[in-house]
Amino acid sequence: MSRTLKGLVLSGGAGTRLRPITHTSAKQLVPVANRPVLFYGLDALHDAGIREVGIIVGDTQAEIQAAVGDGSAFGLEVTYIRQEAPLGLAHAVLTAAEFLGEDPFCMYLGDNLLRDGIRGLVEEFTRSGPEAMILLQHVPNPSAYGVAELDGERVVRLSEKPSEPRSDLALVGVYLFTHAIIEAARRIRPSARGELEITDAIQHLIDQGLRVEPHIVTGWWKDTGKLADMLEANRLVLDVIGHRIQGELTETSIEGRVLIEPGAVLIRSAVRGPAVIGAGARIEEAYIGPYTAISDGCVVRRAEVEHSILLAGSRIEDLDARVEGSLIGKGSTITRAPALPRAYRFLVGDNSDIGIV
Repeated sequence: MSRTLKGLVLSGGAGTRLRPITHTSAKQLVPVANRPVLFYGLDALHDAGIREVGIIVGDTQAEIQAAVGDGSAFGLEVTYIRQEAPLGLAHAVLTAAEFLGEDPFCMYLGDNLLRDGIRGLVEEFTRSGPEAMILLQHVPNPSAYGVAELDGERVVRLSEKPSEPRSDLALVGVYLFTHAIIEAARRIRPSARGELEITDAIQHLIDQGLRVEPHIVTGWWKDTGKLADMLEANRLVLDVIGHRIQGELTETSIEGRVLIEPGAVLIRSAVRGPAVIGAGARIEEAYIGPYTAISDGCVVRRAEVEHSILLAGSRIEDLDARVEGSLIGKGSTITRAPALPRAYRFLVGDNSDIGIV
């Protein structure tokens, strides 16, 4: 296989598991360590030598397009491909058929993170020349994923979210294909949930005697579609950040690796890393604990925050208990009202999740 691979990034989908955040923002643009999840995937494609990338978009197309532009900021040439409805990964492949042409390609789910990138995988795929290469990882809950069964080094069967999994090997959200997958996707029928499943298309390749190779991922992989996974991805990325202080500090202590962007102001506060504080944030008489990402323009006053993600412009003030394990949406305010008697008062959007302990 001598041709350069193209990239196909899936950035449609409604992000229902991250509501209410995704009522107003694409799930692929929710930040991990103050950087949209999608950007990590684009960087991984570029690092692997891929330059032409098609991005599958849906209802959040305008937001995705505003964030990524023409791709030049990532060293890529980006084409946007509209998928009218989220009808499955194999349907996305068919939607992109004209863009892909006869070229091999890497399909990357835009809300996934892989610690070690994909350069080695692309090299292995190019050298070995199978019709498909699937990435797999041992997981404790395989029924939540596509699952692969192996016979030695050979993939023999795939199933999508089986009720009784026959292995614990889940499909990671990165796939490498030749043009053969497009014809396979044309041959399959919608599943019981009404989608054209990529597992069925790959199974069609296997049934036709074509070579599908597995690659077991040993580094971490995260599908950031749920809050717990988003916070865990944030933790894993912050674990490897550098240390850089560019903001203004007054009577503030810094411990560990902390990244403070220009324009941030910290007054009489303590920050224990790893943590990142975005440009223009204001932290006063506060404690920022490990694995916290505070986005641009946030305000934290007389409060404690740990193991959490604060999106741009959010505000936390005057709390007498620590905020932890939380994802706070753009422009949100959490504060204590001065009125008595003490009471909880909320303005809460659809599908919110609030825990009081």
